[in-house]
Amino acid sequence: MVFIKKPSLDQLNKQSQNTMISHLGITFTEILNDRLSATMPVDERTKQPMGLLHGGANVVLAETLGSVAASLTIDLSKQVCVGLEINANHLKGVKSGLVTGTTKPIHIGKSTQVWEVKIKNSQGTLCCISRITLAILDKK
Repeated sequence: MVFIKKPSLDQLNKQSQNTMISHLGITFTEILNDRLSATMPVDERTKQPMGLLHGGANVVLAETLGSVAASLTIDLSKQVCVGLEINANHLKGVKSGLVTGTTKPIHIGKSTQVWEVKIKNSQGTLCCISRITLAILDKK
């Protein structure tokens, strides 16, 4: 088990209200012992002018999933996690529907974590793969 705490999906979605997460319509949909998933609509909030899902929106979804998942592995009263680096490979354009991102840990260390995020379209086709590295810092 990777997560030391496992909030409900309702709790995760409520804490995202009035943030970029809710503005883009991202909704947490699954939380397991080592995996977190969320959906994001492909609509006027997330498309670029050519009518495709904006690559930056994919990165927001990936950063959200990786950061939230990492925060579930630490004691937030003693530590915080902050992003160090994120990359994304956009593999297939998406014009409509929902995309679903799922993150799984690659490395859970004392001072860094690395998470992989796979984003798939409504047909289950991989459209983006991302990796995020986070620093785990002690609170002062």
